[in-house]
Amino acid sequence: MMRYVRGIVILWVALRYGLDELVLNSFRHPGLRTLARVLAFGRRLSAPRGQRLRLALESLGPIFVKFGQVLSTRRDLLPFDIADELERLQDRVPPFDPAIAVATIERAFGRPLQAIFESFERVPVASASIAQVHFATLRDRHGNLREVAVKVLRPGMLSVIEKDLALLRMMAGWVESLSADGKRLKPREVVWEFDKYLHDELDLVREAANAAQLRRNMAGLNLVLIPEMLWDFCHPEVMVMERMDGVPISQIDRLVDAGIDLRKLARDGVTIFFTQVFRDGFFHADMHPGNIQVSLAPATFGRYISLDFGIIGTLTEHDKDYLAQNFTAFFRRDYKRVAELHLESGWVPPGTRVDELEGAVRSVCEPYFDRPLREISLGMVLMRLFQTSRRFQVEIQPQLVLLQKTLLNIEGLGRQLDPELDLWNTAKPFLEKWMLEQVGPQRLLEELKDQAPRYAKLLPELPRLLHDYLQQRKGATRSELSELLAETRRTNRLLQAIIYGGIGFALGLLAMQLLMRLRLF
Repeated sequence: MMRYVRGIVILWVALRYGLDELVLNSFRHPGLRTLARVLAFGRRLSAPRGQRLRLALESLGPIFVKFGQVLSTRRDLLPFDIADELERLQDRVPPFDPAIAVATIERAFGRPLQAIFESFERVPVASASIAQVHFATLRDRHGNLREVAVKVLRPGMLSVIEKDLALLRMMAGWVESLSADGKRLKPREVVWEFDKYLHDELDLVREAANAAQLRRNMAGLNLVLIPEMLWDFCHPEVMVMERMDGVPISQIDRLVDAGIDLRKLARDGVTIFFTQVFRDGFFHADMHPGNIQVSLAPATFGRYISLDFGIIGTLTEHDKDYLAQNFTAFFRRDYKRVAELHLESGWVPPGTRVDELEGAVRSVCEPYFDRPLREISLGMVLMRLFQTSRRFQVEIQPQLVLLQKTLLNIEGLGRQLDPELDLWNTAKPFLEKWMLEQVGPQRLLEELKDQAPRYAKLLPELPRLLHDYLQQRKGATRSELSELLAETRRTNRLLQAIIYGGIGFALGLLAMQLLMRLRLF
């Protein structure tokens, strides 16, 4: 019954903001467009379509706000105006009753609040669609008093999410079945992606693990602070972490008054992003200004502070190689290589002509080279490439779309701090160094080092494996046994040749690199 009531509420909101007219106008059939004009009669629908969609999602509550935020990351599927408007959706929702937060904490840890914390601020410092945050102090396992932040899930979120997701799946099925354009937008795939993000964010232990991994990855960079997770106080519904004290990065005047070098801050942000993407393949994918602060503490002055690790992007070695080569080819104006990369990745149908795809890529990229490099937006170029790819039936991978959305955030933030920021000149040395590491002698030595334990374990086991095999083949003829022994010897020699040859090749590369350096200096 509640599902039907919720469906009626959604329908009423959709009619109020003219979403029916927005959907019908997206179809090419003249009859449907005429129906849209008839239904719009007598309603005030003068506001832009993106704004109406944003207001409708805000009025439907936190889950639909979160859906709009996730939808805004799929710029490969949405028109520019709608994606830009959905990016304005904020997670500022009214906090829930602190007594409920306290009850959740006590249920999670099986102890009264006073037995867990030395002090607990009942008024939350932040409230979002999924959780809210309270400040507190506690004694850690060493007995030291620590200031912490306590993140608590909103009550009853799972049941609310499941009901709304069921309705979203149903509506996605309708959209997909109504037209070919609806199929191209892949609404069911988008809902599935939203489902995954939401359920990941509902597990605060998973978020804590994400934060711990980022903290380890960034430990030697000295550019960003990530709160330490207090694992003795982490639970799927409650997460306790080190309290971070900084100035929100959107408060530019406060940063300037404090003496922060904004140009350095912008460059550091680019370095952090490209390090996470190309070195680690594990990046913070929700880097809007609300999740970023800057430290003013003397020991960490000017460093970034990252918060909220519910959405994390991951890239495979293949993804990283694809992206690095695309960026490099673009700035060399090697459009044929960009087209070839699309084909090599398998995202373009096999029959696609390289010259046609090259021409389409050129039409996207060439206009940017009439501008200074500092005016080139890597995020916009990537987005245009994705949208051009629709013509060639390219299926863009979700992890790259998430990366593109994060790159747009980073780029916008960087240029807010430093309007003269040249993202390419800042990123180019990093990309070139990374590409060298992928094909240079250091990478070969690392691969040999990684594989050495496997071969070292395999070689001594060969006699035993041979003995076991012979025991199973007691009835084998003498000629079969001789052939098997000969094959074993050949395998041993091949393994030795591979190992020694690899080591010799690596030493040769190192010697060549040393000679080159001696000539240079």
